[in-house]
Amino acid sequence: MIMNSHLELQEIFERWDMLSEHIKAAIRLNIFSVILEDSVARTKRQVRDTTLSEYKNAMKGLMKSAGNIDFQKVSHRHGEQFIQFCLDNGNSPATAKKKLKSLKRLFQMAVERGQLETNPLRYVRCPKVPPNNVRVYSEAEYTSMLRVASKYRSGIATPWYALIATALCTAMRRGELLNATWMDVDFEAQTINVSPKKNTEHTWEWHIKDNERRTLALTDDVANMLVSIQATQPEGCPYIFVPKDRYDRIQQRRHKGTWTVTDGKSPLNNFNRHFNAILKKAGIDNGEFHDLRRTSITGWLRNGLKEYEVMQMAGHSDFNTTRRFYLAVSEDLVKRARDITQECLKLNFGTHLARTLKTGAR
Repeated sequence: MIMNSHLELQEIFERWDMLSEHIKAAIRLNIFSVILEDSVARTKRQVRDTTLSEYKNAMKGLMKSAGNIDFQKVSHRHGEQFIQFCLDNGNSPATAKKKLKSLKRLFQMAVERGQLETNPLRYVRCPKVPPNNVRVYSEAEYTSMLRVASKYRSGIATPWYALIATALCTAMRRGELLNATWMDVDFEAQTINVSPKKNTEHTWEWHIKDNERRTLALTDDVANMLVSIQATQPEGCPYIFVPKDRYDRIQQRRHKGTWTVTDGKSPLNNFNRHFNAILKKAGIDNGEFHDLRRTSITGWLRNGLKEYEVMQMAGHSDFNTTRRFYLAVSEDLVKRARDITQECLKLNFGTHLARTLKTGAR
């Protein structure tokens, strides 16, 4: 009887040891979630939902690439493995770089809060991202685009001509245009403000990229065009470029609680499909809506605005972003200067060179 009790007690201890290991393993499995959720909870009111989503996606990728390890055991090697994991799973170097930056920020916050002594990913090098060429529409291209847009009809009465013309005039991003309201327009001053929107009865929550509020100039033509749109737009829609039918549907979703902040970033359905259709009818082989912004910014630089002025007007938080456009314009300027110089000097210089060579040959 005593022997049986001893065996039962031993079995209980063995099971307890096994249970303890399972508990420890469970803690290790969730430890990545602990640091992530803690960071999310502490910064929820300080950063946008999209940023929090980026943190979560990056951390999930690290968990898949590194395994379920204690976050305090994460090393430099795990950061390098994470980059390779991203690339192997079809991410571009630019996307892998962006995810790594999110992870570095998360671990740095853990250091600042005393959860880690050092940031294990601090010295992990980001993958090299080849510079993209700045796609700029030519005058012939955007003229053709505007001509097609003036006659283009989609399922809802989206003012495509006005959208494209305003983008070329102001260099506003797609989300900035689609979240612009009539309250943002000062017709007397001929300006339009880029400003965030609060969640109210008539407007949905929307945040500016990089939190850069700014005021942009409208040309006479664009200002008059907006006056005409406002005069013909049905009452009850505060947004400039969101048709009334679409606005009513969004309001229904908001009342049902199915509309999110992410939805507000681009409130028009099938935006890219319709814009690509316009490009095709205009005979433009490649391009995207954001290239209208690039075209406008490049035009500002070409026509005398200084880099810092363009940075402010474009709402760039990083000077290097503006620098890309400046370098593209500089390269174009060098080429144009070379062609003009070659044309100017062709006759005289060519004749002089021929005489010199002929004299030298003697």
